[in-house]
Amino acid sequence: MKAVTPPPNRDPPNRDPPNHDEERPAARVVVTKVFVRGLRVEARIGVYRHEEGRTQPLVIDVELDVAVTDWGRLAATVNYEIIAQKARRVAGEGHRGLVETFAHRLAEACLEEPRVKRARVRVEKPLALAPDAAGAGVEITAVRG
Repeated sequence: MKAVTPPPNRDPPNRDPPNHDEERPAARVVVTKVFVRGLRVEARIGVYRHEEGRTQPLVIDVELDVAVTDWGRLAATVNYEIIAQKARRVAGEGHRGLVETFAHRLAEACLEEPRVKRARVRVEKPLALAPDAAGAGVEITAVRG
């Protein structure tokens, strides 16, 4: 039986091992999903008379497709705190009749970030059908065009 010899080491001698923690510009664009799930905000929302003049809780999920070329730096992506700030800002813009309007406005706000290519926004109104349902709402997807 013939002995099997391992292939020769093709690395040059005395070469340092690669530093995988070193920040280098990436050679390709990676679509990263940045998300916030279950964000609670208070908003003035609703079409019924009993909903006017008061706030109601909303539960918001946002998922963004972000084009990232350097995933080693926060500045190269979208910070999820920015998403939360945008949701709070939209909630503070005044009374809205429909959760659909709220969701569309939040998606537009997310697309203000130049790296965002797609925004999926889900807005749930947990008290809408209480106590018969845990919540009702809408989910929309907006794509940079």
